Amino acid sequence: MQVLLIAPLANTAMLRAQFQEPTADELKMTSDPKAPGAAAVYLYREETTDDDRHFHTYYARIKVLTEKGKELDTVRIPYERGESKVVHIEGRTIHADGTVIALTAKPDDVVDVKAKHYQVDTIVFTLPPVDVGSILEYRLQVRYNDDLVVSPTWNLQQPYFVHKEHFMFHPAVPEGFFLRNDRGQMLDRLMWTGVRLPDGVTVQNSKNYYTLDVTDVPPIPDDDWMPPINGVSWKVSFFYTYALNRSAFWDYEGSQLAQVMNLVTQPTNALKDAAAGIVSAGDSDDQKARKLYAAVMKLDNTDFSRVKSEAERKKEKLKEITSLDDVWKQKGGTGAQIAFLYAGLARAAGLKAYLMPVVDRDDAIFDIGNLTLKQFDDYIVRLVINGNDVYVDPAEKMCPFGTLLWTHTLTGGLRLADTDASLASTPASSYKDNVDQRTADLTLDADGNVAGVARILLTGADALRWRQLALRNDEEEVRKQFIDALRDDLPDGVEASFDHFIDLNDYESSMMAIVQISGHMGTATGKRYLLPGLFFQSRAKHPFIAQEKRATPIDVHYPRMERDEVVYSLPSGYTVESAPKLADVKWTGFAVLHSNSVTKEDSVEVDRVFARGFTYLAPEAYNDLHDFYLKLAEADQQQLVLLRPAAARGN
Repeated sequence: MQVLLIAPLANTAMLRAQFQEPTADELKMTSDPKAPGAAAVYLYREETTDDDRHFHTYYARIKVLTEKGKELDTVRIPYERGESKVVHIEGRTIHADGTVIALTAKPDDVVDVKAKHYQVDTIVFTLPPVDVGSILEYRLQVRYNDDLVVSPTWNLQQPYFVHKEHFMFHPAVPEGFFLRNDRGQMLDRLMWTGVRLPDGVTVQNSKNYYTLDVTDVPPIPDDDWMPPINGVSWKVSFFYTYALNRSAFWDYEGSQLAQVMNLVTQPTNALKDAAAGIVSAGDSDDQKARKLYAAVMKLDNTDFSRVKSEAERKKEKLKEITSLDDVWKQKGGTGAQIAFLYAGLARAAGLKAYLMPVVDRDDAIFDIGNLTLKQFDDYIVRLVINGNDVYVDPAEKMCPFGTLLWTHTLTGGLRLADTDASLASTPASSYKDNVDQRTADLTLDADGNVAGVARILLTGADALRWRQLALRNDEEEVRKQFIDALRDDLPDGVEASFDHFIDLNDYESSMMAIVQISGHMGTATGKRYLLPGLFFQSRAKHPFIAQEKRATPIDVHYPRMERDEVVYSLPSGYTVESAPKLADVKWTGFAVLHSNSVTKEDSVEVDRVFARGFTYLAPEAYNDLHDFYLKLAEADQQQLVLLRPAAARGN
């Protein structure tokens, strides 16, 4: 919301959607050919934002088709308490026989977020008892303060199919008046950006009334391994701006931010003294950068510990942090403050270092058409060493030098320089950077019992995830969660008990978990004993197998490699009838699987290497992806077949 520099406008009659009498076909509907198998469908939706009258209305008509669809009888509308209030709630349930039951229950007001000067509540109300076949209908209005201006976002897709939608926005900035943002800039242009709108669907503007009508809207995508929802769902966002176009906005904002960030990280005498105490005169730029990085990694990052209370700060005589000198003096701060400090220390040591604001890729995808710096969540640091860019992530505790948290890779950001900036994407990681290596030495006895030791060596993204989890939890909880995750990969009947971690706290090394394996494995059938050929893949839930077609992009977070080496020591007298065969499955340029086994006199060694070299894929690549994973799953389900000695067969 922005502050409007005009007097409050007079209230006039409300404009809102009216309840509609259902048609005979709507009452009789038991399924929808446009949404086969759907639990419910929206017959009609409408959202109206009228800035002239300072209200936002919601209206919906929903047909319930199955028991699951009855969950839509509960409606939740968030609002900012103090700035707005929810009024004029009306609703009803229409049963399939035409009986109408009006909403009479009082809504609940639930606090979601509460801060000193900010509170978000949610109004919750439940429509009268609903049956399969009922039509749910409701409307409500959110009124906001007269001195506020809104610029709405229209989310076209809902969890269920929508037959018809209507959106309207009437801005309230009369001719000759304007808005100012919190920096005092005049915002005299209204713009909108559309994300993934279908062909032929666009916003219409007639006499300062912006409208959008759309039919047959599919539900919000719910595929596995999707990018953040803002990158795949249909959406229109309005905003006020001073800029003539996108380029003008990002060029200006980037140059302003570059100058501000360079001023903030300008080395002070205290930072110069600190840097001089960490690096040596003969150090190379790379050595300096690494030593400084190690120094800030030792600081208390309150994003992973906790912010000290006012009483604690007073007792320790700590003042409010207002500068980078304070962060260094107090030996701690937030992740962002530590990132700023690292840039300042690097510059104090004579390095070229620039802050880079980026989007957290786990939450959102950068939208170049959304002209706001609020898209950026975090800061990383770009170093220029020997003419090459080196990206580091000092805000992320335990993140090794020269690497980024996966949510900061392949994401949009502002590449700040000395006086200007440009939009850029951060670099991707390689599958060689993210390696999970599992080895197991297992001994089988004649009764099918198994015992042994497994060693899980993690490098890269997975190691960082467990290390950061350990910062927020005690080690016992981390052990428990590690075993729970490993258990999903073990054969039925096999248990794992945690032994110990190695190098859990050394972020520059690979970390290892030592696990004891025990239990009963395999199936006896006459003279044969059947065992999973690939121990860690026997219950693997391979993605992309069940879904034959896909219309959304694929995001697997980061490239990675799995290496499994398992040695089965066989019981006396047992021989190998068949072992996993050589498997070479290749998707050139994207992924590869290689597995094989070696049979010896009293043991079998099974090796498997799977490398996935991609992060993003367009929907057009899904057929190839699906085909590859089908072959991968088939290769992973091979068996190890042993012949039991005659005396042990029992029949």
